Amino acid sequence: MTAPATGPSGADRVSAEPEPIKAVPLRHPGQWFAAAIVLVLVVLFVYGAATNSAYAWNTYANYLFDTRILTGMWYTLVLTVLSMIIAIVLGVLLAVMRLSSNPVLRSTAWVYLWVFRGTPVYVQLVFWGLLPAIYKQIDLGIPFVVQFAHFDIQALYSAFIFAMIGLALNEAAYMAEIVRAGVSSVGEGQMEASVALGMSWSLAMRRTVLPQAMRVIIPPTGNEVISMLKTTSLVAAVPFTGDLYGRARDISGVNFEPIPLLLVASTWYLAITSILMVGQYYLERYYSKGASRQMTARQLKAMAAKPNTTIAEGESDERR
Repeated sequence: MTAPATGPSGADRVSAEPEPIKAVPLRHPGQWFAAAIVLVLVVLFVYGAATNSAYAWNTYANYLFDTRILTGMWYTLVLTVLSMIIAIVLGVLLAVMRLSSNPVLRSTAWVYLWVFRGTPVYVQLVFWGLLPAIYKQIDLGIPFVVQFAHFDIQALYSAFIFAMIGLALNEAAYMAEIVRAGVSSVGEGQMEASVALGMSWSLAMRRTVLPQAMRVIIPPTGNEVISMLKTTSLVAAVPFTGDLYGRARDISGVNFEPIPLLLVASTWYLAITSILMVGQYYLERYYSKGASRQMTARQLKAMAAKPNTTIAEGESDERR
């Protein structure tokens, strides 16, 4: 019997490991040159804007926290929130109709999307502003038999309400497609497995399909919320002038300084959209858990804190 061949021990193999390679990053002088040009242009633009009397920075500072501007910002936020809530609810309903096997429901949803996505939102808002001239009264009841309720549209007319309805109905068409795309992104086997476990259709949608679809729904929905905030500047077509841009326009019509008032409105729009973008980031991160194999910084730190095992220990574990 021959003795088994012996190789270098585990300690020898560990000590024989090569030194780590010191990688030297490539130099990119062209990128640094381009960055220097951009930085110079930015500095020149900021200096020019600061010294240009047309911007009227004193007027800008006086009206930035004006009570009328803050009230307009509040109306803008309320319009955005209420319109998006109505649009999301109606969009989910339209998405379900689009995915239905009933041809009437599916066709009705398609026509709704065709009309509201195919016409400009400004034109739709003008139409809602003219609605009291088209329908002076709305009757609810059995057609040609009896009416249970009568609504005088001209007496109930409110520019804020019609602006909210116009924005919500337009946005619902886009939310319907977002929800439909999110639901369609989940494999059919998920619903089949849920039904096999005894779940109803609604329970399977809430517990299985929608949690997975949210990963697809949240990013475009966040973009739509930001877009809705900016679209509220068009409600003057209703006409409603209580929003942020409407208040800034009214003030500039009195002091004849539109440029600083436009900067005031833009500053508040940027501040609100920045907050919304931060919220969207955290929502996306929450619903994307488990969707990627890439470890977070916390997970990498936790792995680095564990004691490293030697090659010999690893080989002995494999032999076991």
